[in-house]
Amino acid sequence: MIRSQHPFFHISLATLFFAGIILLSYRAYGWGLLPLLGLFTLYLSTKKDRSVASLFLFFLLGLLVFQFATGWMEEWDISKEIYILLNRAALVIILMAVITSHLVSKDTIHTYTSLPDWKKRISMPSHSISMPLFLFIGLAGSCSIFIPLPWFREISEVRSLFLFAVGFTLLNATLEEFIWRGVMLSSLTRNTSVVYAVTVTSIGFGLLHLSIGIPLALSLLFSFGGLFYSFVVLKTDSIYPAIVFHMVMNMGMVLNGWIN
Repeated sequence: MIRSQHPFFHISLATLFFAGIILLSYRAYGWGLLPLLGLFTLYLSTKKDRSVASLFLFFLLGLLVFQFATGWMEEWDISKEIYILLNRAALVIILMAVITSHLVSKDTIHTYTSLPDWKKRISMPSHSISMPLFLFIGLAGSCSIFIPLPWFREISEVRSLFLFAVGFTLLNATLEEFIWRGVMLSSLTRNTSVVYAVTVTSIGFGLLHLSIGIPLALSLLFSFGGLFYSFVVLKTDSIYPAIVFHMVMNMGMVLNGWIN
């Protein structure tokens, strides 16, 4: 596909995209419709970048439905843990929205679902390392989240917490990775520059955490996690290592009491 020669247009798309995530995450629906309208206008004004505008537009539409759905769930008489799990499961709404965007744009869906090539060497700025060593370093870094662990808890409480952590980890890490690195990153790298694709998906990944009540400053720090996962996916050409690393981080965050 021919890429746009107008960087300002892509910057405008990204700005509207980020504004939409922030406003919809805070459930400022009236103001949140403005970025949607802006993206729709840009979608109509271009042919060359229509797939990018469509991707951002459908993501925000999915986020809008996601917010309504999770807001409805808040009224249910369920435990906080069940609500969190249902909230994470509802991310499938956003995933289906970005997939729908590809169907509308008649664009190929590629989600990096190949397994890593264990014989491949990963290129670094001044050297290269083997795939197994690269993945081991990534896994070791992710495991640092387990320090400290709540060993002071009662055994029954640890068991209950562990079951919740498993459910949260499987839902959150898998769906977030398929949304951001599976569909979004792969689509943007085909239609824009790699730098733009990584930047937008990393910042968007961080900002989406606003929707679960995480403060803006901390959500932006999560963008570095998105940057790391993007690096892993692009280097391995596989989404699975990123999912595993994300799961490890999520497991550690729950067991350390950062998510409850």
